[in-house]
Amino acid sequence: MDLKQYVTIVPDWPTKGIKFKDITTLMDNGEAFHYATDQIVEYARQKEIDLIVGPEARGFIIGCPVAYALGCGFAPVRKEGKLPRETIKAEYGKEYGKDALTIHKDAIKPGQRVLITDDLLATGGTIEATIELVEKLGGVVVGIAFLIELTYLEGRSKLQGYDVLSLMKY
Repeated sequence: MDLKQYVTIVPDWPTKGIKFKDITTLMDNGEAFHYATDQIVEYARQKEIDLIVGPEARGFIIGCPVAYALGCGFAPVRKEGKLPRETIKAEYGKEYGKDALTIHKDAIKPGQRVLITDDLLATGGTIEATIELVEKLGGVVVGIAFLIELTYLEGRSKLQGYDVLSLMKY
């Protein structure tokens, strides 16, 4: 299935010159969303994962159905101040300044095999911080799966040494 036909390109959003890749038109098509999820599930089965980890918010959308299909858990990575129990934090650079992501301190057990999921790989900052959180807790990142990779932003260069699946590349 050609998943790109279900992604809507929105010109000049959120700013002029950007061609935003809107996955909501993929998600609201049951057949396409099921197919995309199954592709990531198959990848995850080969990795023998114990846990899915995804950054907010679209990492939740991609990771939760994969975790459900595999019968494993899902651990959310959120912006600072959004998780209710004790957390650890990783900072990452953005175009203008820094941001931080957090995960519950007890979300991952040492040695757990983790698949990280997100909708989009752009510059790689969010996923780099997510990897840092997983590894701080002793998890082993055995794979990273995206619906879309924007190859021209070279985010994959920050993921050297990790196995990466991208269902669509632009």
